[in-house]
Amino acid sequence: MLGLPLLALAIASFGIGTTEFIVMGLLPELSADLGVSIPSAGNLVTGYALSVTFGAPLVALATARLARKTTLLGLIGVFILGNALCAMAPGYWTLMVARVLTALCHGAFFGVGSVVATTLVPRAQRSRAISLMFTGLTLANILGVPLGTALGQAAGWRMAFWAIVPIGCFAAAALAIWLPRQPAPQGNRLLGEFAVLRRSQVMLAMSMSVLCSASLFTVFTYIAPLLETVTDIPAKSVTTVLLLFGLGVTMGNLAGGRLADWRQMPALIGILAAYTLMSVVLVFTSHAVVPAVISLLFWGMVSFAPGAALQTRVVDYAFEAPNLAATLNQSAFNLGNAAGAWAGGAALTAGMGYDGLPWIAAGFTMVALALALASANLQRRPRLAMAAE
Repeated sequence: MLGLPLLALAIASFGIGTTEFIVMGLLPELSADLGVSIPSAGNLVTGYALSVTFGAPLVALATARLARKTTLLGLIGVFILGNALCAMAPGYWTLMVARVLTALCHGAFFGVGSVVATTLVPRAQRSRAISLMFTGLTLANILGVPLGTALGQAAGWRMAFWAIVPIGCFAAAALAIWLPRQPAPQGNRLLGEFAVLRRSQVMLAMSMSVLCSASLFTVFTYIAPLLETVTDIPAKSVTTVLLLFGLGVTMGNLAGGRLADWRQMPALIGILAAYTLMSVVLVFTSHAVVPAVISLLFWGMVSFAPGAALQTRVVDYAFEAPNLAATLNQSAFNLGNAAGAWAGGAALTAGMGYDGLPWIAAGFTMVALALALASANLQRRPRLAMAAE
C-alpha cells in the first residue's frame, strides 16, 4: 500500500519537526536550569538551523551512493541518538553539540525523503506526495510542540527530549517495515553533482524557497508579542490562536501539493500573489481580534502552500542529482528561517512596531513572485522556439 510508506515518512517528519521547534517553548526552563540568558538559550535554535543549512549538503554527499532506504534509516538513527544526548546533556555547550548533531539528519532526511515520496506515486501526484510527507512537519506545530512544551514545563525540559526518542524509534520501525527498498542512485562524480546548481531554474526555485521562508519567519518569530501587544490577545489565549494558525498551515500544505500537481507554475504564481496580499492584509487586520485571527488562518495557509511545488521543481530540474538538490533546497528553507528572524529583529531594533513586520514579509514574497514570473517566462522559451520551427 502506497499510503503506508508515506505515513512512515510523515511520522518521521513529525518527530523531526517537534525537535526543531521544541526549544522555542522551553526557553525559560532551559535558561534557568543551564544558568544562561534567554538570548543564549535562543542560540540553541540558531545552532540547529545553521547545522541544517550547512551540514545537510555534506550529509547528502556522504550518503549519495547509498540506497535511499538505508540512508533514511541511518538518518533517523542519528535523530534518536541526538535527542537522547540532548536529554542527558550536563550543560549548555554539550546540549548545543547534541542539537547540532541532531540537526544533521534534518535537511538530508527531508531532501532524500521527498525524492523517495515522488517515486511512490504516479508522476502527476508527486507534489501531493511531498505535501503528505510534510504534513508531519505541520502537525508537529499543532500537536508535538504544544504537548512537548507542556511536558517540559511540568516535568523538566529533559523529559521533553526523552519523549521524542520513542517517536523516533516508532518512525524507524515504520520506515524499516513499510518503505520499499530502492536501488542505490547512479550518476556522476559526487562533486560533479553540484553542477546542477548552474541551472537557472534550480537556482530560481531555491531562491524562492529562501524568500518564502524568510517571509514566514519575519512575522512568525515574533507572532506572540504581536498578538499580545498589537491585537491585545491575552497571553493565555495565544496558544489557541497558534493552533488555528497551525491548522491553516496544514491545510495550505495539502492544498498546495494538489494545486502544484494540477498546474505547477500557474499555481505557484497564484499562491505567491495570495501570500503577498495576505501579508499586506495582516498589517491592517492585526489591530482587532477577530480579523487578526481570520487573517492568520489564511496567512498560514498561503505561507506553507508553495513548499511542495518548489521541492518538486528542484527535483525536476536537477534530475541527475535529486538527493543533493532536494537537500540543498531544505538548506534554502532554513536559510530563509534565519534571514526572516534576523530581518524582523533588525526592523524592531530600528524602531518598527510589530504591526509593521508583515510589510517586510510582503516585500520578500513580492520578490519571490517576480522570480516565479521570470521562471515561467524562461520555461516558455523552448516551447516558443519549437512553435516557431
